[in-house]
Amino acid sequence: MDRLSLCGVKVNCRYYGEDHPRDTAVVFLHGWGSTGSAFGGLLTAAGEKYFTVAPDLPGFGGSEEPPFPWGVEEYAKAVTELVTSLGIQRVILAVHSFGGRIAITLGARKDLPYTIEKMIFFDAAGLKPKRGMDYYAKVYTYKLCKWLLTPFPEIKKRYQAGKGSADYKNASPMMKQVLSKSVNTDLTPLLPAISAPTLLVWGEKDTATPLYMAKIMEKQMQDAGLFVIQGAGHFSFAEQPAVAIAALKNFI
Repeated sequence: MDRLSLCGVKVNCRYYGEDHPRDTAVVFLHGWGSTGSAFGGLLTAAGEKYFTVAPDLPGFGGSEEPPFPWGVEEYAKAVTELVTSLGIQRVILAVHSFGGRIAITLGARKDLPYTIEKMIFFDAAGLKPKRGMDYYAKVYTYKLCKWLLTPFPEIKKRYQAGKGSADYKNASPMMKQVLSKSVNTDLTPLLPAISAPTLLVWGEKDTATPLYMAKIMEKQMQDAGLFVIQGAGHFSFAEQPAVAIAALKNFI
């Protein structure tokens, strides 16, 4: 375990395959509420061939929270600082969920001080979900109730605490702001600019980032292929680790 300072934030970082040269590395970026170690056997599998890096992103695991509500851009900047500080010149990004937002942002750029050779997305986030009328009814009802409860701050606070996703409820005040800022950013317009070969590994029954999102990514990225893990959900790599490890090894 190493402790690095990235964009002024102390970050925990794990290394695998340290006997390999550092010019090329696999960098894992985890999902919301998770840590770098959550990738389990994927880390040691990647470390068999490459120097492999798995940070706890700022605000997660043993890493410090960002000093202000970061968006995807700030997280992308921190990852770039991580890569350059370790002397890595070529990167294979392996990401899950929230980490996908960072990977899409980085993959669309042409001015990075390193090369993204490949990317592998495990049930990645980044696209705006399809919303039905029931969703908008809930949103506008929530906003109306907040407004009506403005004269009663304690009641309003309790009302707000009972709403939102599990991720939102479990987050600290700072990370609540980070989550709100990040999930409201639709990265679909960046997809056509991504040229790095990308393998999309998706759980057939993923409800957090449904399979249709992977199909949009496959269609709009320049060089992407989709592999569906039958019967798996949002954590497909953890639910069927042998399948995920085989996909990773074959791709990298």
